[in-house]
Amino acid sequence: KVIYCFGDTANRNDCCNTMMGTERGFSMNNDMDQIILVDLSDNEIGSANKMDAHFQSLLHRAFSIFIVNNGKMLVQKRNKNKYHSGGLITNACCSHPRKGELLEEAIHRRLLEEMGMDCPLEEISSFVYRNVFENGITEYEFDHVFIGMYDGDFNADSEEAECAEWVNIEELSKDVLNNPQKYTVWFISALPKVLEF
Repeated sequence: KVIYCFGDTANRNDCCNTMMGTERGFSMNNDMDQIILVDLSDNEIGSANKMDAHFQSLLHRAFSIFIVNNGKMLVQKRNKNKYHSGGLITNACCSHPRKGELLEEAIHRRLLEEMGMDCPLEEISSFVYRNVFENGITEYEFDHVFIGMYDGDFNADSEEAECAEWVNIEELSKDVLNNPQKYTVWFISALPKVLEF
């Protein structure tokens, strides 16, 4: 089932001590930065440079990975210098498949790169969302939501995350409701589906 969520956080208050990233003037031009453009049914229609897709509001394929273990969820605080949503709390891993890369390959590649771990993953939902950020970037994604069970060690990439930790899912759910400004927009949209699983 696809859920459509659209919003605008261009004027939303920053959280985590106003650590929202505002990095500008990106340069991403190599082939590894080509991501997959899709239609609203997730049919591939082309490819684009990662930052071009975000500045031009092009719908592209993405994924969000949630890792859980015994009533806890692995979350990270995004590096404050990320090109958007810096300093916000989010799920263990989120990214895009590269041009020519299968979704199943991309989820394990990025989980290993971003969190230094891997585990079996199951897709449980998908949704489309569009959100405009204050630095001119738009996230317009067909987001595939995956869940995995894992109880081992992890090693978060400091370029991606300032920190990562296991948190109680019940407490996390309450905090998302009470303090949504602390969390990424896709995390807020995907979390209910994870909790239903």
